[in-house]
Amino acid sequence: MNDDAIPSSRRRSIAMKMLCCLPGLFLLSAFATGCQTPPRAVLADLPEYSILKPDRPSPSRTTVVKKIRPRQVRPVARFPREWIPTTKERPWRWVVIHHSATDFGSAKFFDRAHRRRGWDELGYHFVITNGRGGRDGHVEIGSRWGKQKWGAHCGGTPNNAYNNYGIGICLVGKCSKSLPSSGQLRSLKKLLGFLTARYGIKPADVIGHRDAPNAATACPGDALHRYLNNVIRPELSRSRRLAAGSR
Repeated sequence: MNDDAIPSSRRRSIAMKMLCCLPGLFLLSAFATGCQTPPRAVLADLPEYSILKPDRPSPSRTTVVKKIRPRQVRPVARFPREWIPTTKERPWRWVVIHHSATDFGSAKFFDRAHRRRGWDELGYHFVITNGRGGRDGHVEIGSRWGKQKWGAHCGGTPNNAYNNYGIGICLVGKCSKSLPSSGQLRSLKKLLGFLTARYGIKPADVIGHRDAPNAATACPGDALHRYLNNVIRPELSRSRRLAAGSR
């Protein structure tokens, strides 16, 4: 039929009916496509990323990096009062670290063993137990320390200097392949912090038994010796610098 044959009033009526039907068509279209699987992203259109390439910020943005102040290592402020000798103190020059090379032990146990070898008493000034013979990480004070008596733990050095002026610390355990317990290491660091600060002993003079002149021994074991060189001495050096800077 020719559109010119339809009266204009009827054409307007048909147009109005079609407009009224449009919302329904839109709703029908929405329901028809709602459960359909959305189209997958084309990988070629995604931004390129590779773990082999450095992650750089966008050139259109400015990255602000805040400076982080390093945490200061404070010197040990608290320590057991019994560590302070009540008699005249010796001019100590070294601290000598040992391991017992036994699975268990204590100051009392080693005192009996040393006396059986003909020594006058326990040769060390301090013993740090590992939970087998004494509480883990407990610092036992040897009888020599209270009297500020020379040590009997590092013989054979020239003029017996490392016995006369060396503080002997023994950690219970076999430290050739494994480190002492974390409790023992914490106590060792605290004790060394006290001793080096009180007697002005340099970190380089905190040594393993094997480092003493003429010492023919593997003591204090490879693992503990590495830890002494790589961790303990650097920490003592940092504490020493910080203490000097705060004066």
